[in-house]
Amino acid sequence: MENADIAKIFYEIADLLEIKGENPFRVRSYRNAGIVIEGLPESVKAIVERNEKELEEIPGIGKSIHEKIVEILKTGRCSYHQELLKEFPSGLLELLRVQGVGPKKVKLLYEELGIKNISDLEKAASAGKLRGLPGMGEKTEANILKAIKGLKGSEGRFKIAVALSYAEPLVEYLKKAPDVFDVQPAGSLRRWKDTIGDIDILVTCKKSAPVMDRFAAYPDVDTVVAKGETKSTVILKNGLQADVRVLDKKAFGAALQYFTGSKQHNIAIRDRAKRMGLKLSEYGVFREKDDKWIAGESEEDVYKAVGLPWIPAELRENRGEIEAAEKNKLPELVEIKDIKGDFHIHTKESDGSNTIEEMAEYAMKKGYKYIAITEHSKAVGIAHGLDEKRLLKQIEEIEKINAKFEALNLKFKILKGTEVDIKADGSLDLDKKVLEKLDIVVGAVHSRFNMTEDEMTNRLIKAIESGIVNIIAHPTGRLIAAREPYPLNMKKVMEAAKRNNVIMELNAYPDRLDLNDIHCKLAKDIGVMVAISTDSHNKMQMENIRFGVYTARRGWLEKEDILNTRPLNDVLKMLKLQGQV
Repeated sequence: MENADIAKIFYEIADLLEIKGENPFRVRSYRNAGIVIEGLPESVKAIVERNEKELEEIPGIGKSIHEKIVEILKTGRCSYHQELLKEFPSGLLELLRVQGVGPKKVKLLYEELGIKNISDLEKAASAGKLRGLPGMGEKTEANILKAIKGLKGSEGRFKIAVALSYAEPLVEYLKKAPDVFDVQPAGSLRRWKDTIGDIDILVTCKKSAPVMDRFAAYPDVDTVVAKGETKSTVILKNGLQADVRVLDKKAFGAALQYFTGSKQHNIAIRDRAKRMGLKLSEYGVFREKDDKWIAGESEEDVYKAVGLPWIPAELRENRGEIEAAEKNKLPELVEIKDIKGDFHIHTKESDGSNTIEEMAEYAMKKGYKYIAITEHSKAVGIAHGLDEKRLLKQIEEIEKINAKFEALNLKFKILKGTEVDIKADGSLDLDKKVLEKLDIVVGAVHSRFNMTEDEMTNRLIKAIESGIVNIIAHPTGRLIAAREPYPLNMKKVMEAAKRNNVIMELNAYPDRLDLNDIHCKLAKDIGVMVAISTDSHNKMQMENIRFGVYTARRGWLEKEDILNTRPLNDVLKMLKLQGQV
């Protein structure tokens, strides 16, 4: 059982309890447990095998959650979860995958219309049966039908964080097969796409049989679809397909290039090779006139054979990377080690699991030089958002902690901030006089996602032009495979951000990755600074920074394009430029 599987069980317990109308604090404890487990940088299984008492040292995991985790690891199930599932039809939880349908709405749909699954919901919405329910109308029906269509389009794909949680241990497992030389993931996983269709793994070794035997015997395998000498396919227990190919060492680079893709990139590279009198395949680069092998042992050799420098996997989407390579103008992509801090952090004061000091201490262990504490504002009541009085109190607390760090000669700074809600009219949820006392103001939309493109664009631009907001958080509001981006003219928003020296956030939380890669490239082209932030609600979620960095790399971003690659003094100077034209 991987962390994602265990987290899913706790999320489902929280959803089922909320559908039942149970105590909100109980619901929140299970949901927080899911968030914590999903964000752990180490597998829960490894922690329990080492010392299960360590579980209760993790914020958000008490005795009851601890016991359930151990039960899940031992049996693959949670008896309490199973009992709750028996109380409702099997398809009811699937309704929660539909954007705009939460636990309370599921309860209403089930009790009033007997809707038990997505198919029932689609039929009811198409027949106009929802508009008679409280708070629902024709627009609700249209939005639900649109969401169901989007959901069907994402079937069979997995968020990259989920795919990696399965691929990484599988790669390490295969490396332990006898006489293995190299094991590398390929495909969209290696390109760090936000969603993954399947896992492709390439192997070089002395003998293929031990590798294939070990692969088929992997504990997370549900079904062995095919098992051969050079290729085997399995379906993992979570439904994800994994393919392993064993290759000749001489062709490994060519195969890695070929199976990494993308298809469009590979077509362009093959066309280039053809114009040079060469043939390019997963077996190598060959001279067309006599079929002589030219290259293929490494990717660098493959690209060199077609007259190009090696192109980073994240750029291989045929979006200009080949033309840039021809001119030796490929970007020097940002790296994880370049990141010096995080501008989007929540604590126990709102809906987080750790204290300010705990978050700061973890950041220091990562080698960071600063973080910003950015609790939700009062409009986000469900997250226990801060009003002006509580924010002023937190400002005082941060100043005391900073003074303590300074006395200890710690070269680390906590920035006083907020994630202030941008209301429907573009105004901000907190008093300007209080916001002006902060080091950093992160503005975000958390409501009224159903506005028109013009309305939403104007809403964000008004916040950008307020002279108060430094960063726009998760700018499109998307949740991957769960909520579509709200309609937005991103070019207009970024042009306004450029005029006002406002920064756009790349939210690294794996469910968001917002900005996406396309928007990162747009920001670079327009000249808008990007901040890669994790939106962490517990200290371990700061490790999600890698998802943000690799999304930034897909968007051609370099160190100089990212605010939080800079030293603190430079950051503070740039934040003060906000609003100045």
